Amino acid sequence: MSIDQALTPAESLSVPGNVAPGALLDLVDDDTRRLILKRRGSIRRRGWLVRRALALADATGILLAFALTEVLFPPDVAPQYDHIGTNAEIVLFALTLPFWIVLGRVYDLYSSDEERTDHSTVDDFTGVFNMLTVGAWLFFALAYFFDFANPSFPKLALFWVLAIALVPISRAVARGLCKRSDAYVLNTLIVGAGHVGQRVAEKLLQHPEYKVNLVGFVDERPRERSDGLAHLSVVGGPAELPRIVTDLDVDRVIVAFSEEPHGETLDAIRDLNERGVQVDIVPRLFEALGPHATLHAAEGLTLIGLSPARWSRSALFLKRTMDIVLSALGLLVLVPVFLAIGVAIKLDSRGPVFFRQTRIGQGDARFRILKFRTMVAGADAHKGDVVQLNKHARTDDRMFKAPNDPRVTRVGAFLRRYSIDELPQLVNVLLNEMSLVGPRPLIPEEHRHVDGWGRKRLDLKPGITGLWQVLGSDDIPFGEMVALDHRYVTSWSLFGDLSILLRTIPVVLRGDSV
Repeated sequence: MSIDQALTPAESLSVPGNVAPGALLDLVDDDTRRLILKRRGSIRRRGWLVRRALALADATGILLAFALTEVLFPPDVAPQYDHIGTNAEIVLFALTLPFWIVLGRVYDLYSSDEERTDHSTVDDFTGVFNMLTVGAWLFFALAYFFDFANPSFPKLALFWVLAIALVPISRAVARGLCKRSDAYVLNTLIVGAGHVGQRVAEKLLQHPEYKVNLVGFVDERPRERSDGLAHLSVVGGPAELPRIVTDLDVDRVIVAFSEEPHGETLDAIRDLNERGVQVDIVPRLFEALGPHATLHAAEGLTLIGLSPARWSRSALFLKRTMDIVLSALGLLVLVPVFLAIGVAIKLDSRGPVFFRQTRIGQGDARFRILKFRTMVAGADAHKGDVVQLNKHARTDDRMFKAPNDPRVTRVGAFLRRYSIDELPQLVNVLLNEMSLVGPRPLIPEEHRHVDGWGRKRLDLKPGITGLWQVLGSDDIPFGEMVALDHRYVTSWSLFGDLSILLRTIPVVLRGDSV
């Protein structure tokens, strides 16, 4: 049945009728009830908390950069760089701090966390870089032309470099501290309990780091909930949405293909916005939309633009250059680590240190991927004995992933948890068989299920990491993984690769790889 078709009565669940005021709390789980009661009456929410924390983080990072610059350029060591007194310089710099915060608001560096559930410090980097660049050199220009100070170029350049490093670190620390507060949590309702609404819920539950607390569904004719969503209740119908939002302290509402009439849904969205509630709308044909989709208008009608994939030779050259430089540096630095891992593997179980396997690369070319061995020798011959452990068997068995595979060794389990077994693939990158970032490298058995538009993933080399890694790794079923690879290839950019590399680091450190 398509997502747009009406549900039959057999597929539907009962929806609470006119629930008495306060009784809605009985429909939510214990954690949600505790959170609602604890936050009731407080104005502190994610936006309130994060805006202040990030402003403080920016000021802290900038002050640290200034202090380090002063230490590295003391008047008695480099008097040629000290054109005004140190005390005067400190006072002058302190007076500029409000200017930095205002500049941060100009670059919209304080409001994205409440607008986007997955916003991170990595996403801030371009704006932070621009803010610090404009601020530092604007100060230099104004000081020079109005002659109220005479800062040296080397000293200002050092401050700029240090600030670019320290401000993102301060922001990451600030976000980490904010996530420990109940005020950071977003109580979220999903309007529409059909296929798409439940898919949205499953995605959000896979990422607890987003700190999105799902309160429940709103739907007149909900579909039977899938495994893993039984704890989420249908708390009412769309007509009761304003009262539900108030009683359950809802911060965010996601509209996911509700079957309500268009006009009623539009009225509800406008009413929620007036109440200060963030509203997200899952668009039709959302599977085709990538990060580079653009909004434009024709006579007041909003359109979503999808540009075809365009890769210039210079951009692909830069991608390959980045692959060579980073993989070569990585291999050089990791030589002692490789030796230690090799010894651990040999002591733990019999067999070779490395595991080689045929994978499908760019343009259907086959290559041998290199990994640290994490299973007992000859494990492939016993794959049939553990087929029942495949966690995708009930949904999409085209991919085999067994979280408790008995063939995995003790050392191998540790290597897999933190994706350390993937490090030898840096050799494949140097050999131009893989890239640092790209589509998932599939074995031939999996690749034979890819056809049609999915074969677009073969236009770029497979990667050690990619969207599939940062958005769920092995939890993502095969069909969705192919869609993510298609999205990556059709919207590829060098900055996107850098962003994925940076976002991979916390995923690996959390041990989310298995």
